[in-house]
Amino acid sequence: MSSIDTEIVGTPPRTEAESAKRRDIIDGARRVFFDKGFDGASMDEVAKTAGVSKATIYVYFSSKEELFEALVRNDRARSAEHLFEVDDSIEDVGSLLRRIGLSFMTMMIQPDHIRLIRMVIGIAEKFPRIGQIFYDAGPCHGGRRLADLLRQQADLGRLKLDDDLAAAYLFLNMCQGPHVKGLLFGDKAKPTQEQIEETVDLAVRVFLATYGARPNA
Repeated sequence: MSSIDTEIVGTPPRTEAESAKRRDIIDGARRVFFDKGFDGASMDEVAKTAGVSKATIYVYFSSKEELFEALVRNDRARSAEHLFEVDDSIEDVGSLLRRIGLSFMTMMIQPDHIRLIRMVIGIAEKFPRIGQIFYDAGPCHGGRRLADLLRQQADLGRLKLDDDLAAAYLFLNMCQGPHVKGLLFGDKAKPTQEQIEETVDLAVRVFLATYGARPNA
């Protein structure tokens, strides 16, 4: 990195144009990381793919690790917002859980999501901060968001919960069934929509059998 680059490393974006440029860099990085992997990716390739100079990248990100962290945070935030777009008119808790479970699994089995999980696992020992960021922004954030929704349902008398966070993690884990691990370990047979629905429906039934409110209970 040149002395000029060094002077501007970490300068925060201040304008809408700068924010758009940052998004362009992250989008370019996503394509390079998913194609080359973390170790195989270079800032030169990211710059070329994003259509910017390498010096411009260093305005926003001080290293490849920091750029990958931003990619992880960005992708996890977008996934969480999509997952918890809940229709307030849904009053049946089973229907609500089914909608969340199907949305969750649609996201989890996407090839890019599987690639991202593999990359994070592969570099977590060398860069534990990245692993922690992924865990906090992904599973933990999703669990907390679902726990909030479950608590709202409990307050409405539709569920009986002792530990809303534990219940949230249980439901999300049940929705995955064998499908996500299979893909992570190289199973090329992507689960069908019917298989996903069967797994989610089973998760909903088991969850409601455990936590569903019962009349006069």
